Amino acid sequence: MRKAKVNRKTFETDISIELNIDGTGKSDIDTGIGILNHMLTLFSFHGGFDLKVKCKGDLYVDSHHTSEDIGITLGQVFKEALGDKKGIERYGSILLPMDEALARVLIDFSGRPYLVYNVDFNNNKLGEIATEDFKEFFKGFVNNSLSTLHIEILYGENDHHKIESIFKGFGRAIKSSSNITSDNLQSTKGVL
Repeated sequence: MRKAKVNRKTFETDISIELNIDGTGKSDIDTGIGILNHMLTLFSFHGGFDLKVKCKGDLYVDSHHTSEDIGITLGQVFKEALGDKKGIERYGSILLPMDEALARVLIDFSGRPYLVYNVDFNNNKLGEIATEDFKEFFKGFVNNSLSTLHIEILYGENDHHKIESIFKGFGRAIKSSSNITSDNLQSTKGVL
């Protein structure tokens, strides 16, 4: 079983994340931000991961530190759970619709962190989170999981539908890329 637990404590956040990549999609999420709880629950379900997230953050300031630090910690726990990445498919991609919104999400557990994020929102906030903080979440994830991640909203009107299609797609893309499909490392370099 590919499992990991990471605790991360700073002056701004106190986070614990437990992950079982080979789970059944069960989640227990408490970030202090309702919409982020909802999105991580969808991510866990659609990825088939068992995910437990507990965060106490400085939400009296704003949503930035909590969002970014959860992304950082989630990246760390995936990196640890994937280990040497031997046998994983490595690449994952999906086009995922949510009503009128369509997201394209692609990931490569390449060992090289890079984020392409082409998402525009109509509003500055969605629930208790600044919409710009979703990008900080994904930056934290790629920099700590050492993955390349491309996220794009091809079209859509409703901000909730846009971000929901992204998080569902994020889960599905990781599910595909973390699938063990061989005994080989998927790299001509011999390392990921």
